[in-house]
Amino acid sequence: MKIQIKDIYKKYGSKPVLQGIDLEVEAGNCVGILGSNGCGKSTLLSILAGIQPADKGEFSFDGTDLFRYPRERSRLVGYVPQGTPLIEELTAYDNLRLWYSKADLKTALNSGVLQMLGVDKFLKVPVSKLSGGMKKRLSIGCAISERPPILLLDEPMAALDLSCKQNISQYIKAHKAQGGIALISSHDILELELCDSWYIMKGGRLTPFAYTGNLDELIKNL
Repeated sequence: MKIQIKDIYKKYGSKPVLQGIDLEVEAGNCVGILGSNGCGKSTLLSILAGIQPADKGEFSFDGTDLFRYPRERSRLVGYVPQGTPLIEELTAYDNLRLWYSKADLKTALNSGVLQMLGVDKFLKVPVSKLSGGMKKRLSIGCAISERPPILLLDEPMAALDLSCKQNISQYIKAHKAQGGIALISSHDILELELCDSWYIMKGGRLTPFAYTGNLDELIKNL
């Protein structure tokens, strides 16, 4: 099982953002995509998730063209953007019911991933009253309702406390252990440590980077 990203281009008006992105990720691996603000990390993940189209390129999973078959993509890909795409007026539980059947939600809350994320602790609370960390965990819970093998996570731990980060780290580790694939756009040290390989996005292209824990070296290459 693997994903292949080939020759993805994107520009906004006359400004090129992605200029031939190539990446291949095997099952059980997490890839960190690093880069300065505005370099195109979020654009790439949103294209892969189907939020916006690429000008050119391919995205496949075990030979299935996910750009060509959006239903397959929605089943296989879970996307968590930087923002929290939740309905603020509804409770956490009611937001989850938009994604889960009643039976599947019960299972996920009692012994599954939603319990691991700690979502079961604030089900009756309106989203408008949740903390940023709770909203992020709930967003991840919604994105993984179909148990997708591919996760696209755009700075999932940004501005979260250590407890929330631990919840999310545990889920990503479990996802990898089960053969899942994850792409993480990140600036967070804990997220970087979850990754098996790292790439720096610069000038609209991805370059492999050997992250050793040396932040000074990483900053010099951004």
